[in-house]
Amino acid sequence: MRAARFHEYGGAESLVIEQAPDPHPGRGEIRVRVAAASVNPIDWKLRAGTLHQLIPLERPAIPGRDAAGVVDEIGDGVQGVSIGDRVFGLGGVTGATAELVILSAWAHAPDTWNDEQAAGAGLASVTAMRGLNALGSLAGRTLLVEGAAGGVGGAAVEIAVAQGATVIGTASERNHEFLTSLGAVPTTYGPGLAQRLFALAPHGVDIALDTAASGSLDDLVAITGDPTRVATVADHAGGQRLGTHVVNAENDSTLLSAAAELGRQGRYTPRIEQTYPLERIADAHAHAERGRTRGKIVICI
Repeated sequence: MRAARFHEYGGAESLVIEQAPDPHPGRGEIRVRVAAASVNPIDWKLRAGTLHQLIPLERPAIPGRDAAGVVDEIGDGVQGVSIGDRVFGLGGVTGATAELVILSAWAHAPDTWNDEQAAGAGLASVTAMRGLNALGSLAGRTLLVEGAAGGVGGAAVEIAVAQGATVIGTASERNHEFLTSLGAVPTTYGPGLAQRLFALAPHGVDIALDTAASGSLDDLVAITGDPTRVATVADHAGGQRLGTHVVNAENDSTLLSAAAELGRQGRYTPRIEQTYPLERIADAHAHAERGRTRGKIVICI
């Protein structure tokens, strides 16, 4: 199969397109012929080697955690999916940016999503849902999403609105119209946030989800009044220091299926900032590393 790989840790230019061995599913896994795969922060951090002590990689490695495509091989013990089904989901921390990928968690992709949207839903939706679930019931509560224009932040906004929350989202001013389209009340991040929030939510902010790791956790705790009313999916060290909920993504088919059902209902649509062909994966990684994205960056295989 054709795949993007890196043989040594380094910059985006270390990525090459080459032949790699075809993978085969083990028990409880499926193999998917990939239509598209998304680019997540962990992908370029692993490629750059900044996480090598925490997650050492056998190289050459194929970047990519989530993908969408058509099932073409099924491992032992798998039920509820057939060859030819269109799915999206998650595999290991690497392996998705290739013609074939092994998934250990998946859901049927709704017809309301194209392949690029389905590819952008996997890691973003499970991360957002785990962060929101840590905060308890959302119905009737005011939620602040820090970093609401990114892939995870945007998913959190739409999913929280679908669950009955009033959502305020922080982003740069250029993304405020985008946040409004997601169903959030937009505001800017940074100094003076508490004062801006008081004007937008005079009765207070009940809970907050940090998806940005922008150094705002102390402010979020002060704004909500209790570290247990704050969850972070991005600033683990800060969250542990302050006693907030610290959440990691997990390969959870139940959460993926819940995201897909919201997609079928038209209540969650993964937002795509830009797509790239596989041959331009270095450009896609460089784009992701610059940050400030509006939605997901996706590789079309």
